[in-house]
Amino acid sequence: MTFHLKPVRVGLIGAGRMGSFHAENLAWRVPGAILAAVADPQPGAAEALTNKLGVAKAYSDLHALLQDPDIEAVAIAAPARTHAEWVIAAAKAGKHVFCEKPMAVTLDEADRAIAAAKAAGVVLQVGFNRRFDSGFAAAIAAVKAGENGTTQLSRSLTRDPGLHDPSRIPQWTIFLETLIHDFDTLLHFNPGAKPVEVYALADALVRPDFKDKGLLDTSVVTIRFDNGAIATAEANFQAVYGYDVRGEVFGSKGMLQAGHININNCVRYHQDGIAIETSRMDSDLLREAYVAEMAEFARCIRSGETPRATGEDARNALEIALACIDSVQQQQPIKLGGR
Repeated sequence: MTFHLKPVRVGLIGAGRMGSFHAENLAWRVPGAILAAVADPQPGAAEALTNKLGVAKAYSDLHALLQDPDIEAVAIAAPARTHAEWVIAAAKAGKHVFCEKPMAVTLDEADRAIAAAKAAGVVLQVGFNRRFDSGFAAAIAAVKAGENGTTQLSRSLTRDPGLHDPSRIPQWTIFLETLIHDFDTLLHFNPGAKPVEVYALADALVRPDFKDKGLLDTSVVTIRFDNGAIATAEANFQAVYGYDVRGEVFGSKGMLQAGHININNCVRYHQDGIAIETSRMDSDLLREAYVAEMAEFARCIRSGETPRATGEDARNALEIALACIDSVQQQQPIKLGGR
């Protein structure tokens, strides 16, 4: 589908690392969209980013951006625990919403965010970028088309490249912000099935000295579905070899694998052995996926299509993440469906 008329004018909320990356994509790389404004409460943060990118409007008052009639849509990259309130505020202001994951950290927040978007008639898309990666997208499409048969086993993993400052990581981040991607992936590796039981093990193995402060940096989660399928998700905050994101789904007709760690396809053969350059940032490994998800957001605003990563998808993944927290606290499997 080609774009007609003017591109969608997007205002960015949050000028931190991920917000700055989204800003660059909107300003330079996303077809059908343009970065029209940036808002961040940190003094000078919005101005620094808009000056760099040649964007006219910078706000320190986030509500002022929402009241700007020139802004059609917002991209929310504020701290994760504030996402739901900004989704709701943006929807009430009549703005279409792209929200980085997690969309919410409680099911009540998720329900209110979804309801606000529906009441306002605006697009609500959540930043589950893996679904826009070519490998993961192909695997999910193949599963949905029945090419892999009935899903029996699946796995998804996230290994971040480095744990730099544990003191800045909020409690339960490993489930709410890291493994939330894997939960979304596993749900789409087994379409139509419902998770019925979750069991999570987690510890601070990278930085055990921060465990008493609430840090969990390593986890394995088992999910059982109502069709009998079993899925596992794992995460670690320090893979010294790079940023590692992979998935696998085994079905009655075969197996599908997705994800890689290579920064390019060059393999070096030399006197010390064989070497491959690896990605060290999510914004490198999944760069094309980040652009594609934002392009879909703009396209859905213009076309009226439903984005592939919806508020309901965010709620479904969040339900598993919250069950993981309960499982760790109670040291036992958690039944789903009664939350």
